[in-house]
Amino acid sequence: MITLKNLHVRLSEFFLDNISLDISEGEFFVLMGPTGSGKTVLLEAIAGLIPVTRGQIFIQEKEVTGLPPEKRGIGIVYQDQALFPHLTVRKNIAYGLRYHRISGEIAVERIDRLVSLLNLSHLLDRLPGNLSGGEKQRVALARALAVRPEVLLLDEPLSALDPNFREEVRNALKSLHRNTGTTFMMVTHDFVDALSLGDRAAVINNGHIEQAGPVDDIFQKPMSAFVANFVGMKNLFKARFEGTKTSLGDLEIELGRKPDNGQGHIAIRPEDILITRDAFSSTVRNMFKGKVAGVFAQGFTYEVHIRAGETVFKSLITQKALSELAIQEGEAVSISFPARAIHNF
Repeated sequence: MITLKNLHVRLSEFFLDNISLDISEGEFFVLMGPTGSGKTVLLEAIAGLIPVTRGQIFIQEKEVTGLPPEKRGIGIVYQDQALFPHLTVRKNIAYGLRYHRISGEIAVERIDRLVSLLNLSHLLDRLPGNLSGGEKQRVALARALAVRPEVLLLDEPLSALDPNFREEVRNALKSLHRNTGTTFMMVTHDFVDALSLGDRAAVINNGHIEQAGPVDDIFQKPMSAFVANFVGMKNLFKARFEGTKTSLGDLEIELGRKPDNGQGHIAIRPEDILITRDAFSSTVRNMFKGKVAGVFAQGFTYEVHIRAGETVFKSLITQKALSELAIQEGEAVSISFPARAIHNF
């Protein structure tokens, strides 16, 4: 559906370098990366808003690299919605249809369907200034989809919304994707958005694609230290492998399998590390004695650092678990984690 071949873009001092991606028809594809990594630049290059230095862009096997934005069959929605303040919701949604040869009857049918899907019927006569953030974003989605684009590009459409509106628009995106069959490509830095919406994803860093594949693989099977760190695998260590075991400082860790490579890294998600005050058991795989090195609030959760031997592990626990454990810095605890939770690369 969307194919990028060796795409290069130069924008002032920033470069997109040798970007190659394939996005299937009807897929919900998520592009993630840190601030300044090139996410929006890539989105706007696909839309035709930024010129390409070299490489090719294909939509439905048709090369569109040199075509103007209006001839690419692409819609784009930004986080600030960019609605026309002097037009009602109905007129905002219908605005793009005036540039397409669509009969009035078909236009009305399209608008009615989108209004129903996005629950906008009670807002049609309002001006944007009288809408909530979530309502504005749903109107922006309806306007972009009214012209039936083959591809809908979304540039962090949820980032400017408060938590209640984020959930509202996230559900709207799920419904739209399920009911329209449109190919979605969304830029986001929010892991909840990626995990709840995306079929596949890519991580971009400094103008390069670090990894692309199923969303679960990005989060559970990172292919580089950068991706592992970016997706929150805070326990990232260089390790030595021998058979089904790895040496991590003075600790011997059981992998339960032979690693894919003999040298490299292991990574463990912090939520997979269990803290207990129970007596240490040598019969439990990957159970180690340690001391609490720090407790750090993370909103509704807490990140607990435990030093075991020469290594500091990071565990993520709920407020309830912290209260039940009643642990403080300097106290002795045990940690454990299953072999299946260990990723190596």
